[in-house]
Amino acid sequence: MNPVRSLPACLAALLLAAAAPWAQAQAADPAPLPAPAASGAKAEPPAQPAFSIEVRAPEPLRTLLDRDLDLRRYRAVTDLDEAELARLTTLAERNARELVATLGYFNPHIAIRRETPAGGKPVIVVEVEPGPITHVESVDIGFEGPITQAAEGDIAEQREGVRTDWRLPPGHEFTQDSWAQAKTHALRQLVAHRYPAARISYSIADVDAQAGTARLGLRLDSGRPFRLGTMQVSGMQRYDPVLVPRLARLPPGSTYDQEALVQAQLRLTGSGYFDSAFLFVDPESDADAAPVQATVREAPLHKVVFGLGLSTDSGVRGSVEYRNNRLPVIGWQLSTKLQLERKQPYAQVEANAIPDDDGWRWGVSLRAERTDDGTLVTQDQRLRVGRSWLGDHIERNVYLQYDRASVQPAPGVSLAAIPDNGDGTALSANYIWTGRYFDSLPYPSRGHSLAAELGGGVTLTGSRSPFQRTVLRWVGIRPLAAGRLQFRAEGGAVLAAGSARVPSTQLFRTGGDSTVRGYGFREIGVDRGNGVIAPGRYEAVGSVEWQQPIKRNGLVTNWESAVFLDAGSVSDRIAALRPRYGAGAGVRWKSPLGPVQADLAWGFTPRKLRLHLTFGTTF
Repeated sequence: MNPVRSLPACLAALLLAAAAPWAQAQAADPAPLPAPAASGAKAEPPAQPAFSIEVRAPEPLRTLLDRDLDLRRYRAVTDLDEAELARLTTLAERNARELVATLGYFNPHIAIRRETPAGGKPVIVVEVEPGPITHVESVDIGFEGPITQAAEGDIAEQREGVRTDWRLPPGHEFTQDSWAQAKTHALRQLVAHRYPAARISYSIADVDAQAGTARLGLRLDSGRPFRLGTMQVSGMQRYDPVLVPRLARLPPGSTYDQEALVQAQLRLTGSGYFDSAFLFVDPESDADAAPVQATVREAPLHKVVFGLGLSTDSGVRGSVEYRNNRLPVIGWQLSTKLQLERKQPYAQVEANAIPDDDGWRWGVSLRAERTDDGTLVTQDQRLRVGRSWLGDHIERNVYLQYDRASVQPAPGVSLAAIPDNGDGTALSANYIWTGRYFDSLPYPSRGHSLAAELGGGVTLTGSRSPFQRTVLRWVGIRPLAAGRLQFRAEGGAVLAAGSARVPSTQLFRTGGDSTVRGYGFREIGVDRGNGVIAPGRYEAVGSVEWQQPIKRNGLVTNWESAVFLDAGSVSDRIAALRPRYGAGAGVRWKSPLGPVQADLAWGFTPRKLRLHLTFGTTF
């Protein structure tokens, strides 16, 4: 059993050994520098190679030797004598053996010979029969430092996680690259959480070339566990300095976590106050209270954002948004947005305060919207005042809301034939909880989200009647051997007296690009006769979709295929809920400007195909 030296050390030693004779020859008889060409003189043609090299080996060995064999560097030396060429050939055999070993072939048969065609230059032929590739026989991962002091709990789980997620387990092919990557990944698992000063204290790959096996050993020194100290902010000029620690939410005394730093950076850049943010903890700092160094670049005080989108529900849409990051006197952040589209244009004004020490922030918003579903035209206004809290995975909103909806018939529709059409006003108190637990955004491959809306209030049009509103939503993504499954479920209920005039903004309609495909925009509701579909008090929607990445030449592209089945129903009574189904297939494209989705769906009730296209981006 012979331990394998690290690849950089082997290459360095080989280069020195190979270069020494040539360097001595150059010192003894240095080549004169070429004289500058006289004006008008022709440049000398480049020197022809003293010999050529032909590699005969299977891939990927041939590519490796063609690229990295040291012998190639000496082809430009035109005055090589026979003895020097023979010595270089001998050195090339050792060089080739070292290179082949990096791909896991430690017992190759290598033959290097010289062939001289009649009247031609010598050809050095390198023939390699790699033999069997080396496989990992055993792996021994150990730890040093404070991480060894805990027998259970999070620290023990972290140790076990390093062993469980080891990237080069027994039975796998051993290569120098896979060995280096496995060690780096193991170290990163310590550095990423609690131990930013962790290091590799010892590693060895003990290879038995005859048996084709490798026994691996690794020792990781954790160093001291780190806890965060105070935040040191640089780059603040126009905004309140308390913004960074309040938005970052990295309290002093919390355990160092690299993912928490990344999420804090995303919160800072997503707040609208900063164009960039970088958070860093120096592993050489005090482990008991390591300062968090925050470097930010502030966004302009005023900003205009344009948006462009397309969907089959609403056609082409365009938006313009004006942001003011510091209102005079109160210092709140203001956002005003106007979105123009065929079915559902709206205008909105929203203002939010700086978060307090607990992460809660006050906000107020006013929204006016016009919705045209083909039979009813609804003009609604909404005023909302409340507080919000945004965490890594959880979002909470508590607010009072005033709703006003005015419903008018489309041309040719009699309003008298539409009882309980959603015309009315209401005042309500609401609470929304949302939890998102996906592995990555905006394109997750696994995880789930859950949202719950609870509200209660009183109608203000006609007789004042109390009402209660509940909505539950769930999305789950489960990976498969080929692709993944995405599930969606939503249920809602409004409890009120039959005579209560609950505004349509508190009721339910469904159908369209993002709900039940195969149906038009808000086509599923309560049938009032004469082709009129009105909002209802109960809703149930579900969907299952199989998504599979599209590969090209064995590589995953930015395209995906999808097959889906949707169902949804809206009614004024639970017993009257009757699902309407839609099924179809589509494609997804992760474009540089945002996700693009195209679906062709068959609506079982209307018995026709419908194309659904969605695309949107901001700039």
